[in-house]
Amino acid sequence: MNVMPVFASIRPLFGLFGPIGWTELLIILFLVLLFFGPKRLPELAESIGKAIHRFKKASRDARDEIESSVKGKDTEGTDKKG
Repeated sequence: MNVMPVFASIRPLFGLFGPIGWTELLIILFLVLLFFGPKRLPELAESIGKAIHRFKKASRDARDEIESSVKGKDTEGTDKKG
């Protein structure tokens, strides 16, 4: 019998818990509604949306900068005068 310890394999955090079902999602949404209240939910959703937008923009900018630096190093040895 070959039994692997639980922590022997490296998995993402959600891999340890499994997928989130409808019941869990409804409980989480209910707790958020209870904690923040119905008046603050639109503000909370807007701030989360803005944060996601800023994160995507920052990661896109970082990727573009890395790609441009790699392309710059590829053409660094060539002489423009011929």
